[in-house]
Amino acid sequence: MAINSDNNLEMTDKADASKPPAQRWVYVIPVAVVMYMLAYLDRTNTAMILPYINSDTSSQIHLTKADEGIVSGIFFFGYMFLQIPAAILAERWSAKKTVAILMFLWGFAAMAVSFVQSNGQFYTARFVLGFFEGGVWPSVLILIANWFPLKERARANSLWMCCLPLSSVLISPITGALLDHFSWRTVLFVEGVPPLIWAIVWLLVVSDHPHDAKWASGAEREYIEAELATDEANKPIIDGDGGYLAAARSAHVWQLIAIYLCFMGGFYGYTLWLPTVVKGLMSGSSASSVGLVAAIPYIFAVVGMLAVSSWSDHTGNRRVAIAVPLAIGAVALTIGQLVHHPIVNIVLLVFVAIGVYSPYGPYWAVPGAYLRIEVLAGGLGLINALGNLGGFVGPYLVGWLTDLTGSAATGYYALAGLLVVGAVLAWVVVKPKITPTTP
Repeated sequence: MAINSDNNLEMTDKADASKPPAQRWVYVIPVAVVMYMLAYLDRTNTAMILPYINSDTSSQIHLTKADEGIVSGIFFFGYMFLQIPAAILAERWSAKKTVAILMFLWGFAAMAVSFVQSNGQFYTARFVLGFFEGGVWPSVLILIANWFPLKERARANSLWMCCLPLSSVLISPITGALLDHFSWRTVLFVEGVPPLIWAIVWLLVVSDHPHDAKWASGAEREYIEAELATDEANKPIIDGDGGYLAAARSAHVWQLIAIYLCFMGGFYGYTLWLPTVVKGLMSGSSASSVGLVAAIPYIFAVVGMLAVSSWSDHTGNRRVAIAVPLAIGAVALTIGQLVHHPIVNIVLLVFVAIGVYSPYGPYWAVPGAYLRIEVLAGGLGLINALGNLGGFVGPYLVGWLTDLTGSAATGYYALAGLLVVGAVLAWVVVKPKITPTTP
């Protein structure tokens, strides 16, 4: 028995030794999750606050549905400007410091939105907020690319990007509860403060590269550097000096922009208008109750993100992991306009949430498989900058079509159409298998 026990122990040790060290999953991802949850809070809290602005008789701000679409969507025009500069700065200087600076700036910008006195000021404040938040996403993608090899990239992306649905699960009820007790201006101001605090945590914990992190073991540093070197060796050589111009000349980049534009059109149109849909289903309910019900689809979205990204990493299949969920989201969104039963509509919203969140991790693993490191920063910035214009198209389309036709259903049909186009493009453009299979 002793011999068998020793043999079993030896086999266990060998099995454990074969697993790559995993401190990066503990130190990098959670801090990034909280950071971007705060960004997403300041970006999307207006969706719940807009109805209270229009009902505020002391306010000089009066918004039509189209105006509300502009308030939600103009953020993404500001969002474009720092995408490429911040990504290149993160790659050539420091992703850690770039994000920290932007955290301070967007926190103050979010607080400033609470002081607006007219429609024009509201548009301007939202544009400025988008301007400062714009560089965060590509900078964090650069940071993740420095820490996680391609065969882990979809899971790493999804674990970080779970901040998107989690922010709605945790923050929508908080915003609703605050609105039950405070004015919309106070809520906007208070929710702009946390990024200023978390920026300090970010600076203390996060490191740009494995060799900069005191908490990373030598084995983990060696594993990451060896895997990243292998990933780079398997990518095509880029003509020229690389950087933004090389990314702009890449057909892969423009194909991914087209997919992301459709993806984001459906995604942000859904997320920014979800509270309005839920409020319509719960007429007369308190803001906190609306927030709790609005959080339900996001809980399922988190499960979908983790399941799809894990499957994508293990199979190496990015195409199915992107196209199929988008198609499911489109079908559920369309059926939701034809069925008018509160419980059924909530169930359909769950499927739409799964459909528009699940592709995130696999999608953002694709650029790193096509683009060498010298081109990746410019490529990520360009894709996110232009693709996120869908974040303006989606909300504005819903608002404009609602005003034009008197029915929000027309706008949602348009969003479903964008998701279908994105799914078809993903199926045509993305190779069925572009990364190695994990053990």
